[in-house]
Amino acid sequence: WEIGESLKIIDIDRATTMSGSHMYLLRGLGARLQRSLIGYFLDTHEENGYTEVYVPAMVRGDSMYASGQLPKFRDNLYHDAEADYWFIPTAEVPLTNVHRDEIVDEKSLPIRYTSHTPCFRREKFSAGREVRGIQRVHQFEKVEMYQITTPQNSLNTLTEMLEQCEKLLQELGLTYRVIKICSGDLGFSAAATYDLEVWIPSENKYREISSCSSCGSFQARRMKARYKNDKNETVFLGSLNGSG
Repeated sequence: WEIGESLKIIDIDRATTMSGSHMYLLRGLGARLQRSLIGYFLDTHEENGYTEVYVPAMVRGDSMYASGQLPKFRDNLYHDAEADYWFIPTAEVPLTNVHRDEIVDEKSLPIRYTSHTPCFRREKFSAGREVRGIQRVHQFEKVEMYQITTPQNSLNTLTEMLEQCEKLLQELGLTYRVIKICSGDLGFSAAATYDLEVWIPSENKYREISSCSSCGSFQARRMKARYKNDKNETVFLGSLNGSG
């Protein structure tokens, strides 16, 4: 945060004045760097076979439920109760719902989507020196990868997505490690998760920068997303997501 201030590319004080704590303002080369990274990530995913999708930043409650955000994470979400609009905490939410209530052709699988969105999180329990700078903020930009496949291909697809995320960190020259999350620490909707943690020299520690998860058929069951297999049986799809 000191380097960002001295270069006049990050301005925490002015963002706090206009919007309160846990906000930030990027200026000049700071804003340009963010825009460049977003374009680089999206272009790389497109080269890897993902289709870029522009999605709404607000969804209805049933879309939050389908992706697994509700009811568990209600307290960490921003909500306009009058219009039943929920501000997305990640592009995973709208991407999960692209094929809701559909039966897709098995020949179209896997379906790969990537999307850049602003993300909104209350972070109501974050405070202190651990979140100085632009960590644990209420609004941030993220590029998401999302895949829809057959449940039996989910683990192989998870490995593929993990390798794609690793390649980005390698090309950026960042020191990182991969953590396989144990069952007791898995997210609400996840069947398997790998976290990628980047070394932060100023803090002398690793911090999670990306998470790749297979949700099995959990999300598909909630949103009734299915396909016909070679036996003409209607089967729930498998879904996977990763911070790209």
